[in-house]
Amino acid sequence: MAIIQRQYLHYVIAAAAGLLIALLGRFVFASNLFHNAGGLLMLCFLLLIPMALGAATAHFTPTTATKTWRLVAGPIVTVMLFLTTALLFQLEGMICVLLISPLFLLTSWLGAFLYTTLTKGRSNDQNTYVVAGFALLPFLLAPAESLLTTPDDYRRVTNTIVIQASTAVVWQHIIRVPPIQAQDLGTSLVDDIGFPRPIEATLSHEGVGGVRRATFERGVEFIETVDVWEPQRRLSFSIVPNTATIPPTTFDEHVTVGGRFFNVLRGTYELEPVGPAVLASSSTASSA
Repeated sequence: MAIIQRQYLHYVIAAAAGLLIALLGRFVFASNLFHNAGGLLMLCFLLLIPMALGAATAHFTPTTATKTWRLVAGPIVTVMLFLTTALLFQLEGMICVLLISPLFLLTSWLGAFLYTTLTKGRSNDQNTYVVAGFALLPFLLAPAESLLTTPDDYRRVTNTIVIQASTAVVWQHIIRVPPIQAQDLGTSLVDDIGFPRPIEATLSHEGVGGVRRATFERGVEFIETVDVWEPQRRLSFSIVPNTATIPPTTFDEHVTVGGRFFNVLRGTYELEPVGPAVLASSSTASSA
């Protein structure tokens, strides 16, 4: 019985070692030390920290463990422990956890694989040096990565929907959106992971220069200034998030609209009749 318990203890130590490295990386990269360089969005955190997690888990896993556990199951358990800890202690929100989960799992497996490959046939002392190298590498390379210029990327997303209504009716529901009830929207995964639902959109006056205010749950508001007004055909506007009304707890820092990493720039609605009382409505959003 004592031997079995000791074996399980090694598995606990393996997971705890990987968890410790991941948490250390999370706090260091989120600190002011690398904040201006991108913080948790730096490649040294997104790629090298989970690799170190996988290497540490494999290093402390008992030699009696199966290859599948050392290379796959062990890193999975440790990554899930880290993500669960981040959620429980509100280090990250559900949105970020879901986004980084696949990447952390893949790179943790890679870290475990590289560790076992590099340490094959080596002594325990040499193995310790290898795992220490994995653990230190993210912090040693981070200053060099912080010197690189952060890339900019602009995207355009277009959605088209066919509506059984006349152009005049749809146009009125585009320029102003009456209050939306929860039952009108139903349920969706986007809502479940934390994105605020839309509430309404008002318009100061019709025509170019009109200010459209689109409000969402939890204080999210966008100020949209109309610069293209073609009645019952095309509406286009610039978008400025009203950051003064958005509480810091509404989004994770990495997905805050108007923040350091993400912004919405423009929106456009185009209406095109496709048949009697049938309309194809196309909406386009540009983001950076």
